[in-house]
Amino acid sequence: MLALRLTRGAKPAVQLRRLLVAMAAAGTGFLLLCTLGYAISHPDDPRGSLLRLAWCLTPLAATVYFAVAVARTDPGTRPRPGLAAIGLGPTRLMAVSAATTALSCTLGSMLALLFFLHLRGDLTGMPFDGAAAEFLAADASLPLPAALTLLGLVPVIASVAVALVHRPKDTRTAATRRAARSYGRFGAYERTGTRETFGAYGRFGSRLRRGSDGTGQARSGDAPPAQESRTDDPDPHNLPETPREAPKDLPWGIAVLAAGLAVEAYAAEASATPLTFPGGPTPVLLGWLLTAVGLTLAGPGLTHLCGRLLQAVRPGALRLLAGRVLMEEATRIGRPLGVVCAVASATYTMAELRHPGSDAFGPLTVLGALLVTGCTVATLLTAAVEAKHARADTTAALLRLGAPATMLRSAAALRAGAVLVLFVPLTLFVAELAAMPLAR
Repeated sequence: MLALRLTRGAKPAVQLRRLLVAMAAAGTGFLLLCTLGYAISHPDDPRGSLLRLAWCLTPLAATVYFAVAVARTDPGTRPRPGLAAIGLGPTRLMAVSAATTALSCTLGSMLALLFFLHLRGDLTGMPFDGAAAEFLAADASLPLPAALTLLGLVPVIASVAVALVHRPKDTRTAATRRAARSYGRFGAYERTGTRETFGAYGRFGSRLRRGSDGTGQARSGDAPPAQESRTDDPDPHNLPETPREAPKDLPWGIAVLAAGLAVEAYAAEASATPLTFPGGPTPVLLGWLLTAVGLTLAGPGLTHLCGRLLQAVRPGALRLLAGRVLMEEATRIGRPLGVVCAVASATYTMAELRHPGSDAFGPLTVLGALLVTGCTVATLLTAAVEAKHARADTTAALLRLGAPATMLRSAAALRAGAVLVLFVPLTLFVAELAAMPLAR
C-alpha cells in the first residue's frame, strides 16, 4: 500500500520513466511468449526454441538494467533525514523500491499477455484479431503455467536486482567496524588506541587530569583525548566523497573486449552457416556478450580519460570545469555509455551482414533490436539526469558566484562533444572488427 501511494504521488517525469519501464517489460514479455508459441507449434525443433529463448536474454537484461536505473533515480525512495523516525529506514525504502519496480513490470507483463492473446485470436472485439494465429500456434491450447512463468521473469529479476542495488550499505571504514566489534575492560565500548596499565582506573580522575607543567599534555597512563569517541558526533564517512583516481577496470575491459572479438572470429571460422537471428551459431551470442561486457567495463575509464584530455595543454575555465565534471561522473555515466556503444556496434554489425532480399530479420528481430536500443539509450539519459541532480549544489554555488548560465551550458555541450569524439570512432572500430570475420 505504501508503494502504491508513493507511485501515485510522484511527479510526471517519474511517472513517465515508470511507464517506460512498463513498456519495456511488455515488449520483453511479448518476445518470451512468442518463443513459447514457436515451441508449441514446432515440437520437433527443441534446439531452435532453446536458441530463441537464449536470444531473449538480451532484451531481458536491457529491461532489468533500465528498471534498476529508474529505481535508482526515484526521489520517492531516496533516503532522507527523519524518515527512519516514522519507520522508513533503509531496509523499508529498499522494499518499497523493489515493490514499485515489480508493480511497473507486472503491469507491462499483463499488457504483453493481453496483446499476445489478441494476436492469437483468443480475445476478440479489437482490430487485428488473430493476425498472427498461425505463427503463435492458435490451434493448440496455451499452457498457462508456462506462460505465467515466462511473464514472471521480468518482475522477479528486476525487483531482486533493485533490492540488491538499494540494500543498506555499511559506510564505515574497516578500522571503525573493527573498533565497534571490540570491547574494552569493564564493558567499555570501542577500545582506545593506547594500552592501559593495571590500576589506571583506580586513580580517580586520572583520565581527566592534565600535567602540572602547563603544557596541557596528559600524564603517563592516560588515554589521549583525541582517541576518545563520542556517540553523538556525526560520522564523516557518511558524506559523499569525490573520486580522486581513475577507474581501474579499463585494462580488464580491453581484455574482455579482445576475448569477445576472438570468440566471434572463432565462431565465423567454425560455422559454415551465415549469421541469422535467431538461427545463428551460439558462439556468436557468446562473443557479442563478451564484447558488451568489455565495453561496459572500459566505459568509466574511457570517460575519465575524456575528462583528462579536456584539461590538457593549459586549459581555461570552461575546459577545466567540463573536464572535472566529466571525471567525477566517469563511473555514473561511463557504464551506460559502454552499454550503448556495445549495442550500437552490434546493430551496425547486423546491418552490415544482412543480405538484400533475405528474411533473416523478421518483425520479432526488429522488435528486439528496438527494445534493446531504446532501453540502453533511456538508461543513459536517466544516468545523465541523475548526474545533473547530483551536482545541483555545485551548479547553484557557481551561479551564486557569478558564473553565467551560458558557461554551464557550454561546458555541458563540451562534455557531450568530447564523449562523442571518443566513443563514436570506438563503436565503428569494434563493429568493423566484429563484422570482418563474420562477413566471409
